[in-house]
Amino acid sequence: MTHPDLNLLVTLDVLITEGSVARAARRLQLSPSAMSRALARLREATGDPLLVRAGRGLVPTPRASELRGRVGALVQEARAVLRPVAALDLRRLERIFTLRNRDGFVESFGAALIARVAKEAPGVILRFVPKPDKDSGPLRDGSVDLETAVVGDSIGPELRAQALFTDRFVGVVRRGHPLAGKTMTPARFAAGRHILVARRGIGQTPVGLTPAGQTPVDRALDPLGLRRDIAVIVSSFAEALALARGSDLIASVPERSTQVLRDGLHSFALPAAPPALTISLLWHPRMDADLAHRWLRGCVLEVCRPVGKGK
Repeated sequence: MTHPDLNLLVTLDVLITEGSVARAARRLQLSPSAMSRALARLREATGDPLLVRAGRGLVPTPRASELRGRVGALVQEARAVLRPVAALDLRRLERIFTLRNRDGFVESFGAALIARVAKEAPGVILRFVPKPDKDSGPLRDGSVDLETAVVGDSIGPELRAQALFTDRFVGVVRRGHPLAGKTMTPARFAAGRHILVARRGIGQTPVGLTPAGQTPVDRALDPLGLRRDIAVIVSSFAEALALARGSDLIASVPERSTQVLRDGLHSFALPAAPPALTISLLWHPRMDADLAHRWLRGCVLEVCRPVGKGK
């Protein structure tokens, strides 16, 4: 039985990432001819051309695209295995951490987290990216270090999760809104004109025809025989609050996650309140033992800890 040359995994990862023999050669400090020979060996090993010419460049084959995430994860895990465990020197740590976050996280916790990190590790850079869906792929392939989410059935069972805080939905209107200061009954709330926040996959509902079960707010109203009057559908809580600020529309948003975004607006408890949400921190188990990653997780937990709770 022929044993594969595992060194080719590193070459394959760089070739697929760069999409160029010349750039891959420079990155691995090889000559273009040596990289071409490596590509030929990879083609023989996989039985696929992997990269084919399109105009002046190279494009990946379907097989190469399929391997992209798997190969990258394998290379990262191999490097982690071979990396010696040493004491963490935060003052000398230079690293970029990518955090994929729910809507409102950066506005509510970003500044405090940046200050907390900079105090101990000035060489660390935080990169915040939006969370448009519930796909766990970025955590698996290593393109994202940490993620905040409401843990549900869509979260991969192999991921680690740590509860950060509990949140609840509140209603929000502009200051001076006709409903501001009034006793909010379920019927009065439902009769107002509302902004629906629809994530990817639930944005096909016609305006005004939101079925029960569409959102936690609608599910709470459904047993009372009430349905919100939807005026507009947006894709984020930030957009919903921006519209509420400049109109007579009502937004329903998580309270703690949008605390900064709601500044200057009138917030009220929902008369038919959906269950509270538990916001959790997610990461891939291969990062459990990484000392810098473990330190960053502690920073996030400290920043997000509810006010008044000790260590």
